[in-house]
Amino acid sequence: MDLQFLGTSAGVPTKARNVSATAVIEASGKGWYLVDCGEATQHQLLRTSLSLRDLRGVLITHVHGDHCFGLPGLLASAGVSGRTEPLDLILPAALHDWVRLSLAVSDCHLPYALRLHAVETLEGWSSRHIQVETVRLSHRVPCHGYAFTEINPDPRLDVERLDAEAIPRGPLWGELARGRAVEHAGRVLAARDYLLPTRPARRVIVCGDNDTPQLLADAILGTDVLVHEATFTEPVIERTRQSYGHSTAAAIARFAAASGVPNLVLTHFSARYQANPQRSPSIEDIREEAQAHYSGQLILARDLQRYHLGRDGRLEPVVHQGLPG
Repeated sequence: MDLQFLGTSAGVPTKARNVSATAVIEASGKGWYLVDCGEATQHQLLRTSLSLRDLRGVLITHVHGDHCFGLPGLLASAGVSGRTEPLDLILPAALHDWVRLSLAVSDCHLPYALRLHAVETLEGWSSRHIQVETVRLSHRVPCHGYAFTEINPDPRLDVERLDAEAIPRGPLWGELARGRAVEHAGRVLAARDYLLPTRPARRVIVCGDNDTPQLLADAILGTDVLVHEATFTEPVIERTRQSYGHSTAAAIARFAAASGVPNLVLTHFSARYQANPQRSPSIEDIREEAQAHYSGQLILARDLQRYHLGRDGRLEPVVHQGLPG
């Protein structure tokens, strides 16, 4: 699995960071999922290898504009790019009519179907390769995080079951191995029932805004990567006496250390944090505050940077040419 950050700024964009959007990419490197879609997300996509035709689902964490204002434009562009497959949208119920109205008043007619799901009542959602669960968070408005878990990673056929059910070897086995359903003896055989994983499933949680990391205590079990906001550092909160429903780097780092999650990715940084460490406050203040509490693999997300979660469970940046500084 890979992660690619399309926007890592909080509230408003900066010259170096766009507003919230994160791509979760399947192990195949093709199919992907978009968590949040701030304004200009589709512009960021033009600087990646990701295709809107391979997008499996869009998942919005909450109603604030820096997490969703880019959605209507992205949906329209997906149609122009030639997408015909239906697209699942998991988002707050309050945004459903907004999406429909945005498309209707702009006379946008999509060549593909939208399947809208309310995150508040979602009991789980899956594609062929990924199972998604929701986690309720704490913010100024209702907010959720999304846990992505691989389904049958690097699968192999369950030969014992196939033989026990007298399913003949040959083309049927080949289709099942490719993940396709087949018909035999008057019944349909689902591929997932005859495939076994060859390694542990990787699991990634991508959160929306959240001022109470402890709400992730149950969901974090077995998680390889936690992506969480670190909008502020503690000195800023102490000075302003306002958190606006956000976490500090220290708060999420303490939680990550206590939960034992091996990879922590911080994102959603206030625009006040400068890239230049000689200026204050600096993005390095966030790193230093988190490192004081967390000794695992700590990453401060950068726009357009892609990270690969290896089979060893370590998240590492993918090095390629042309990455903006």
